[in-house]
Amino acid sequence: MKKNTRYNVLIALTYSVTLIGGMFFGYKFLKDQGFQFQKPVQFADSNAEKVDEIIHIINKNYVDEINADSLTHLPIDSLLHQLDPHSIYLPPAKANEMAETLGGNFEGIGIEYYILKDTLLITNVVKDGPAFNAGIRQGDKILKIDTATVSGKALPRDQMIGRIRGRKGTAVRLTIVHPADNQPVVFTVNRNRVKVSSIDAAYMLNPETAYIRISKFGADTDKDFVESVRTLKVKGMKKLILDLRDNGGGYLSAATGLANQILPENKLIVYTEGKHEPRTDYVATGGGEFEQGKLAVLINENSASASEILAGAVQDWGRGVIIGRRSFGKGLVQEQFPFGDGSALNLTIARYYTPSGKSIQKSYKKGYNAYQNEIEDRFNHGELTSETLTGAKDSLQRKNYTRGGIQPDVYVKLDTNGYNRFYSKLVAKKILFDFVYDVLGSRYNAAQLEQKMNVFAITEADYNDFLKYIQNRHIPIDSKQLYIAKPLIYNDLKLLLYKYHLGDAGYYKALNLHDPMVKQAVTSLQ
Repeated sequence: MKKNTRYNVLIALTYSVTLIGGMFFGYKFLKDQGFQFQKPVQFADSNAEKVDEIIHIINKNYVDEINADSLTHLPIDSLLHQLDPHSIYLPPAKANEMAETLGGNFEGIGIEYYILKDTLLITNVVKDGPAFNAGIRQGDKILKIDTATVSGKALPRDQMIGRIRGRKGTAVRLTIVHPADNQPVVFTVNRNRVKVSSIDAAYMLNPETAYIRISKFGADTDKDFVESVRTLKVKGMKKLILDLRDNGGGYLSAATGLANQILPENKLIVYTEGKHEPRTDYVATGGGEFEQGKLAVLINENSASASEILAGAVQDWGRGVIIGRRSFGKGLVQEQFPFGDGSALNLTIARYYTPSGKSIQKSYKKGYNAYQNEIEDRFNHGELTSETLTGAKDSLQRKNYTRGGIQPDVYVKLDTNGYNRFYSKLVAKKILFDFVYDVLGSRYNAAQLEQKMNVFAITEADYNDFLKYIQNRHIPIDSKQLYIAKPLIYNDLKLLLYKYHLGDAGYYKALNLHDPMVKQAVTSLQ
């Protein structure tokens, strides 16, 4: 398994198996990231001519100096492999798929769902969204989407997504069964643009310190941040912990807009520059909602792009303390060049730089990734223990293999206690999620969990039922590894239960009770 910590595994899998129908990322997203959509290049249907045209585009636009003669006679994919990890060629089908995505087709009905035993289980309904207003609720199961039966069939996930999503104003008919009723009910829901806050959690950790979690930079993240800060100030906020762990980026405008809220006027936030692209500066305008007050920013190895822009600006100006582990190192800007046959080239044209002039982008060399993959493979094959895995990854983070990324001011080492091959198998097969959604969720309610958050724990009876659930799924139990992973499994089941009943806000409140980075941040802000 390629995730670095149990925290990352749980978060990543949570978001990979739940799908938000109301969310959308469109044309503006990639434009903010540097994408410009040129007019299609017309030429004869010849692969050789296309290669020549790609080389011409590279010569005219690529971020670095390149020896074009070395690229001649290479296949397209091999040609682009000589450049960087983010310059890619899109065949017509892929380019068309991206074009549809960029056209803003992610309007929907505002639900999250989970595929449980080939059934679509609704795990969350966005309040005041189309589905909510129609009467659909958490725990409902979708039997049909329009005339297509989806319950009990192994319908590919992408086909399920395509059937629920659609343009604003169009309708979808859902045949649904409520938890306490065996009789199917048909709902006709008109799709719309659903407002989903990009703030996953915002609450007071103690009388003076607030916590805000942002997992992506959406179109309105900076506005959502301002609203959260104003609400928290009323509650006494004087210090802020901003959690950007596992935030892979998003809108550049949202990142710079949020930086405007915490940096003084005329402070450089980030700049972009390439061989053929003149330097462009992004500068704080001042008058932000949180220009005063102590600040800690949490990052890890999966914090990338816009997250690194914000963290780099905070660090370079000494505005706050950066806590965690070195960030991912994604600092390249792409531009898209479409061709007449429907294919397209996404080419890197510039780099992001922090105010001090440091490139965010990590080296293209294989050293870091190859070493990371090697130690994870050795762990998965039993050659490394969880302790030696921790040591190897800490060494990888401390050494300057990545070159780019943001190095934290306060380093918090990786915690892999309980993380072993048996636990990895349970996560990979979604056993933890299945058990919570299939069995455990009905045993507790939101009020119980919220009232007892500081003391709530999974019972021994719950755990024994979980073991039976594993056996019923015909997964051999490794007793030794199960014993080591038991505390981790207890905690994960608890956190998933909180997410199911109290959403992201409840999940992070429960998680942060014992999170080492959050504890370090509270200490650093004293």
